[in-house]
Amino acid sequence: MANLSYYLLRGFVWLLSLLPFWALYGLADCFFLLVYYIIRYRRKVVRRNLSTSFPEKSEREVKQIERRFYRWLCDYAVETMKLLTISDKALLRRMELRGAEQLEQCFDKGQDCAVILGHYCNWEWLAAIQLTFKRYPDALLGSIYHPLYNKAFDRLFIDIRSAHGSLCIAKQDILRELVRLNREKRHSVFGYVSDQSPRWHNIHLWLDFMNHDTPVFTGGERIMRKKDNAVFYLDMERPRRGKYVCTFKLVSQHAAQEPENEITKQFFKMLEQTIRRQPEFYLWTHNRWKRTHEEFDRQYVMVNGRAIPREEVKD
Repeated sequence: MANLSYYLLRGFVWLLSLLPFWALYGLADCFFLLVYYIIRYRRKVVRRNLSTSFPEKSEREVKQIERRFYRWLCDYAVETMKLLTISDKALLRRMELRGAEQLEQCFDKGQDCAVILGHYCNWEWLAAIQLTFKRYPDALLGSIYHPLYNKAFDRLFIDIRSAHGSLCIAKQDILRELVRLNREKRHSVFGYVSDQSPRWHNIHLWLDFMNHDTPVFTGGERIMRKKDNAVFYLDMERPRRGKYVCTFKLVSQHAAQEPENEITKQFFKMLEQTIRRQPEFYLWTHNRWKRTHEEFDRQYVMVNGRAIPREEVKD
């Protein structure tokens, strides 16, 4: 039954992906009316996130950002489906990558790279990075993902993310894959979408982000430091529908030489600058500030860098 659901879902999405962009965006306009006005998908969460992130903005300004966000979210959905059938050449026309030559310059020195980004613009189109490698055609782009509970959707998203040659790796398998690639002496760039909300026991660091005291993941940085990656922030812009401009900005040439948590701190500063430039392209539907520092301090205590429930700590 699970296989049947997957094939039916994939077949439906594949047929939709064959539509030209003008038709897909027309479909996205219809989705917007349905999602925003009828279903009202996570409207309360989005309004709260926007209002608390931009307390200086009026209610009218917040609503304008909210509507533009939902329009972009529906565009994101059809653009992601399009990855199944869009050609490499067409994808590169729509995904302009500025400074990507820096990655191959790192390969010249025998160094692998990490690219950090947030849920901003269309992060799924990150697959275009691998298509830019000219002197290292065997270099691999690895995208790390959190497996979905629904198996059919999980397989579909793996198909979409690997449609242009990149490797989709579940987060629990990342270290094993890094060891394998190192053994094969194969250069790699790993993409880390690093603004997810950690579970209570995975919280190691709190940062000021978008006017909130925010718990953040540090696991990605630990891997970068262990590999001594060159680390780049991917600053994304969307000048018009179906067109993205991505600029690679060096965060650290040698991650192993950075103070602990410095890369994570720099990432969130840069991400906030990106979001404030055009806030409608950030994923506001995620309830990322549901865990508070006060609640964490009531329930947990840090022991040797780990969050331990207070009732488990011996006096």
